[in-house]
Amino acid sequence: MSIEDYKKLLARQNRGKSAASEHDLQKQCVDWFRIIYPQYARLLLAIPNGARRTLWEQRMAKEEGIQAGTPDLFLAIPRKKSHGLWIEMKNGKAGRVSDKQDDMIKRLWEQGYECRIARSMEDFMQIINEYLA
Repeated sequence: MSIEDYKKLLARQNRGKSAASEHDLQKQCVDWFRIIYPQYARLLLAIPNGARRTLWEQRMAKEEGIQAGTPDLFLAIPRKKSHGLWIEMKNGKAGRVSDKQDDMIKRLWEQGYECRIARSMEDFMQIINEYLA
């Protein structure tokens, strides 16, 4: 399936729907990645930091090492001088990077990881295609 075919499929599926949520955007991006790069499908990992949890689940997640500000996706493929690619998903231009996210992104860059922010499907596709080129 080409990128153009995938965009047409998404347009048909989203006809009449309100703007996509950040969850919807991330799902579409991951679906596209799995179709276009099936050989790397298991190396694109979601980091469920923003998931709603009970107080007990929040405590358990903290004990297990969850860190506030960690980007939403990690592509575990080294390229050029980067150990891997972290992607923070934001829904459109209104999505704001929090102070904790900004701090984590800076720390990850310092450790040799590339970090990018995707605000649309097009952003995500460009980031991935450039990184894997």
